[in-house]
Amino acid sequence: MPREYLKKATLTPKSDASDTQEIVRGILDEIEAGGDDAALAYAKKFDNYEGSIILSQEEIDAAIAVVPEKLKQDIQFAHANVKKFAEAQKATVANFETEVVPGLIAGQKAIPVSAAGCYVPGGRYSHIASAIMTVTTAKVAGCNHIVACSPPRPEVGIAPAIIYAAHICGADTILAMGGVQGVAAMTFGLFGLPKANILVGPGNQFVAEAKRMLFGRVGIDMIAGPTDSLILADASADPMVVAADLVGQAEHGYNSPVWLVTDDRPLAEEVMRLVPDLIADLPDVNRDNATAAWRDYAEVILCADREEMAATSDDYAPEHLTVQAEDLDWWLDRLSCYGSLFLGEETTVAFGDKASGTNHVLPTSGAANYTGGLSVHKYMKIVTWQRSTREGAKPVAEATARIARLEGMEGHARTADIRLKKYFPDQTFDLTANG
Repeated sequence: MPREYLKKATLTPKSDASDTQEIVRGILDEIEAGGDDAALAYAKKFDNYEGSIILSQEEIDAAIAVVPEKLKQDIQFAHANVKKFAEAQKATVANFETEVVPGLIAGQKAIPVSAAGCYVPGGRYSHIASAIMTVTTAKVAGCNHIVACSPPRPEVGIAPAIIYAAHICGADTILAMGGVQGVAAMTFGLFGLPKANILVGPGNQFVAEAKRMLFGRVGIDMIAGPTDSLILADASADPMVVAADLVGQAEHGYNSPVWLVTDDRPLAEEVMRLVPDLIADLPDVNRDNATAAWRDYAEVILCADREEMAATSDDYAPEHLTVQAEDLDWWLDRLSCYGSLFLGEETTVAFGDKASGTNHVLPTSGAANYTGGLSVHKYMKIVTWQRSTREGAKPVAEATARIARLEGMEGHARTADIRLKKYFPDQTFDLTANG
């Protein structure tokens, strides 16, 4: 049977891109021209903040002192898990060399970028976990200088727990500045900072647009839209757990899609019955976000079988993908388009978001079709090198000269000619394009 939508989204998550682009372009241009003073003016305007922009060690210590010990231990636990996973990721990239032809050695080398700028949201929610995810991976990669940038609150500054997390995870500088002005400060090297080579971390539509506009001048992890999550569930799934997981992701924002894909109608109907009450029980802001997200963006899709379920999931390419179904190994082998995969009821997106070790900076809006999420590899350049004996260069030079001439690139061809003439003066070579 074709997919049946028991609940269909009435909206798709997109902002007024033209308005956002115009606003962001204006801010970036003004800050690039005006430097520190322009960035400070925007900090005052948007953050309503006139405190320290670069936190001193004394200010960091004062913030750390007010973080409860139990929370410190939880942050340390999450940091250790993310660090362990990032170290394992880094170990999968190795420097190597290989003899391509006799005498010609080519190799690969992984080099971390020098300066990383990590944006940590601090508006609606204090994203402690984002500091852990972005700073830790940059540190493990081996970046020389790491900036953690987070929006300050009026008269307060950055949330102390974010400061603590950024500090213990290895931030060299903590920058109290939000939005486009924070992204610009890291990119342009304001306030004495080194210019960032890469910008990472989630943010609102203005932060995402700033990263998009600056891409090319600086590397970025990805261009992120509203977070999205999909659950694949069969008749063995617990409806209450499925419903709670959907609601848990819908609270991110009014335009955060959540999708349930199942081959069991009774499960789907029970989940739809449970969700409204679970949303109603949330605190005010969370309830408002989840209500709008469920009403306008959520979908419940009924499929004929697990193959159709998997195909549907691959079509959606969700940021977060949860499987609560039998035969988890089948799903792991079959599924191919997702940012991060959570197999079985014993895992959930919130675990990955906060403390289990995998990174929570992930591709949204279908980008999982072509990319994965933030990893230690994002901070590393995979470069190549080669060296050769003269004998090893000989066949390569001959082939290069002929190919280059066939392409019409005579200057390229002559760089090969001159070497052959120098290294093998007594030999004659046919280096014509059609020889």
